[in-house]
Amino acid sequence: MPNRILIATAGLCLLAFAPAHAETITLRVLGQPSGSGLIAQQKEKPFFESLAEKTGLDIKVEYLPVDVAGIPDTDGLRILKGGLFDIVSIRGPQVSRDEPSVLGLDLVGLNTSYEAGRKNIDAFMPYVAGRIESQFNGKLLGVWPAGPQVIFCKPEIKGLADLSGHKVRVGDQSAANFVAKLGATGISMPFGEVQQSLARGVVDCAITGPASANSGGWPEATTTVLPIALQLAVNGYAINSVSWAKFTPEQQEKLAAAIGELTTDIWAFSEELYEDAMRCNAGETPCERGKPYSLTTAAVTDADLKTVAAAVGEVSLPIWATQCNAVAPDCESAWRAAVGAQLGL
Repeated sequence: MPNRILIATAGLCLLAFAPAHAETITLRVLGQPSGSGLIAQQKEKPFFESLAEKTGLDIKVEYLPVDVAGIPDTDGLRILKGGLFDIVSIRGPQVSRDEPSVLGLDLVGLNTSYEAGRKNIDAFMPYVAGRIESQFNGKLLGVWPAGPQVIFCKPEIKGLADLSGHKVRVGDQSAANFVAKLGATGISMPFGEVQQSLARGVVDCAITGPASANSGGWPEATTTVLPIALQLAVNGYAINSVSWAKFTPEQQEKLAAAIGELTTDIWAFSEELYEDAMRCNAGETPCERGKPYSLTTAAVTDADLKTVAAAVGEVSLPIWATQCNAVAPDCESAWRAAVGAQLGL
């Protein structure tokens, strides 16, 4: 009898120290607005829906666009910090009020091409990642551009000077400051409200990428597009730090690598979309991914190009630096060391 007791006790001890079966990790993903364009529809959503298969991780992904969730896209970083969603597709311009350093990736006049954008964004991204980690309990996994932000207007315009006196929907404070310098009034509003606001005259013009404008039906309510790139509309993916800690280092590496591949893919796709959407909006061919419209494309003058280029030093950087330094005293100095040095500022 005693031997049986010893054997039974030993068995219980072995069971107690046996590794438990790992539970499936559920990742709730807050995505880009459902109507914001093909990047969300053809890249982001399919990626997250197939993430388990792609990475081989024992995960269940629940993907929900921010507008379907009924959450303001300006609250992305707060949602990340609170852990309501594990991964947030951050809309950079919209969340910059909560974390001004994000705007330093894409000041008006800074990223006037994809090539310039890659260089400037890579330089300042480590600082922004540090701020998101310390202030919002999140890990930044990658960033990508929605595409060059251009100007769509209901009244016919021929250049930036014609914006004077008009109400312009803007994506962030840097753009608001820029149009104010031109004599216009910058108005912030969710993407989904812009088309009707243009149609009703609530705003006269609005700034976004050509592909997003096409998806949102903006050409139905406008006559002219001025294709001068003000910004690239930088967005990104971040995961809540508590959610990140649920994975082993090896699993973290797989997840980070997969999202890194996604952002690389989106960079290339964004450039393709821009060219195609500009043709679609103007009724030109080939128009492969959008709906054909008949917008007038205003010619971009050298004077307007100089105005945008000068905006960094004259408007967007000075105002942004004051705002960013107010919450992070080393913000401007970090930007000047990383990006300013490249620009010779």
